[in-house]
Amino acid sequence: MYSVLVFILLMVNWVIFSGLLDAFHLTLGILSCLLVTRLSADLVFENHAMSMGQRAGQAGRLACYLAWLLWQVVLSNMHVLKLALTSAGAKDIQPRMVRFKTKLKTDFGKYALANSITLTPGTVTVRIEGDVFTVHAISKFAADGLTGDMEARVARVFEPGNDEALGKGAEAA
Repeated sequence: MYSVLVFILLMVNWVIFSGLLDAFHLTLGILSCLLVTRLSADLVFENHAMSMGQRAGQAGRLACYLAWLLWQVVLSNMHVLKLALTSAGAKDIQPRMVRFKTKLKTDFGKYALANSITLTPGTVTVRIEGDVFTVHAISKFAADGLTGDMEARVARVFEPGNDEALGKGAEAA
């Protein structure tokens, strides 16, 4: 059942992004989506015990998370713009490496957190070793925002039951 859902999601994306509806391109799309589904269906849906209703709830939480993440990207862009364009901001540029231990359990949850951090201007996930993230932050303000809220929101979407207060204990390296 999940493989069919993965195939449908991939095929819809193929049609939307390619915009080509002739037989040749649709056949290529079907073959590509079948291959990717075969290779990665277990990566998309790790927990096959979830019902479709629970998946719908997860999709809703994901939509809320993506809206929140977009807002965080806007706020971070404004911070980096301030750093770049003002003399006071230039004084605040204090690059640092930050290490913190995550309480996320699944690889996909860690992957989502790492990509969310990297998408946010002023921070880049450099390394993940087990449960320890190493992140480069452009300023103390960017470093202070790494733990807590983002990790808890990722947990609510991808790790139901593991969304307690997460992400404590960041330290500058």
